[in-house]
Amino acid sequence: MTSEPATVTVVGIDAAGRPPYPGLEAAVVGAGLVVGAARHLAAVPLPPGCATVTLGPLAPAVDRLVAARAAGTPAVVLASGDPGFFGIVRRLRAAGLRPRVVPAVSSVAAAFARSGRSWDDATVVSAHGRDLHPALNACRALPAVAVLTAPGAGAAEIGAGLAGWSRRLVVAEHLGTDTERVVETTPAGAAARTWGDPHVVLCLAEPADDTVPADSDTAPADSDTAPDGAALAGGVTVAAGVAGMRRDNQPAAAPDGGWALPESAYAHRDSMITKAEVRALVVARLRPRLGRLIWDVGAGSGSVGIECALLGAAVVAVERDPAAAPLIRRNAAAHRVDVRVVTGAAPPALAWLPEPDAVFVGGGGPDVLAAVAARRPPRIVATLAAVDRIGPAVDLLRAAGYAVEGVQLSAARLADLPGGSIRLAATNPVVVLTGERP
Repeated sequence: MTSEPATVTVVGIDAAGRPPYPGLEAAVVGAGLVVGAARHLAAVPLPPGCATVTLGPLAPAVDRLVAARAAGTPAVVLASGDPGFFGIVRRLRAAGLRPRVVPAVSSVAAAFARSGRSWDDATVVSAHGRDLHPALNACRALPAVAVLTAPGAGAAEIGAGLAGWSRRLVVAEHLGTDTERVVETTPAGAAARTWGDPHVVLCLAEPADDTVPADSDTAPADSDTAPDGAALAGGVTVAAGVAGMRRDNQPAAAPDGGWALPESAYAHRDSMITKAEVRALVVARLRPRLGRLIWDVGAGSGSVGIECALLGAAVVAVERDPAAAPLIRRNAAAHRVDVRVVTGAAPPALAWLPEPDAVFVGGGGPDVLAAVAARRPPRIVATLAAVDRIGPAVDLLRAAGYAVEGVQLSAARLADLPGGSIRLAATNPVVVLTGERP
């Protein structure tokens, strides 16, 4: 804390369209410099002779504000909504400024209010001036996500990236203005339209309302067979279902029950499941987190993908056995996560999938591993039980440009014997290979 008078005041302009902060006029009257977007500068009466900077590139505006503080010139920054919420306050503090902040209703709060929904269980991400990939993966992973958009990283691009995921989008354009419009649509509907900037996207995994607003988009739901509604080659089908997804006020936090769960936490057939000890290392190597997309190839029961989803990642589970798909969905629902299930044989089943951040290969042989490596994800983790497959797998990954490390896991679990004695029961040894692209 400091007793110095603030020389920079950041005032939020309400995204809900209400009148501006009552003290704004007094703050501007005493300012020697006012910084803001063109629409904000035009809406606020400025004193004669007051210098202005119209926001475009941020660096020149920050330099002017730093110079104004050094000169003792009071400055005001006009910003949208809450300036401390993915706003200019962080950048000002990074430049050594300690502004006085007067917040208004943020665009995210206004968008949820317009749609009549609570948002204490929502995750807010930004694609404004950032890579869209992490924000898109958050939408794929979580049941309620608000995305702050930018030209080229908005509702159309988000809608296109959600093909295969069961979601609804609420697009709020020009909030608080005479041209405000709030549209509820499908991902396919969003991808097919042009949207006005600025806009906010709410991505929701919840059933459609029985009634929809008059301006809602009523396009049919996305096909569950292919991104464009056509059947995929090789008999591949995509199933997306959302039931009972985890909803709490820490939606991207680690799960209460932890991970590397016992095999009994999953329904599985004939013990076809990655053992907990192996799963612990595999999940650690995959590095799942909010904003990343993981492929679980040869998913079986889906245990690896589900535990990645529990840690916030978006997950696609690929399994060639059609009978396993309902099992994966039941396991995902039991753990309250959304895992997209693709039924089909790899490599063909991988052709339509969005680019992953990491891939687990739990089966399928060298052709599958080669197809995964050809997509060049940053990390590949593979488990091998057959010793004769280890050398070729290492050679394959190295030839594809990956640095490879491996470990053999051989665990022995406590087991009871008659009479109260205890023995060690060995599990099958497994080799875990990790390939990392430099």
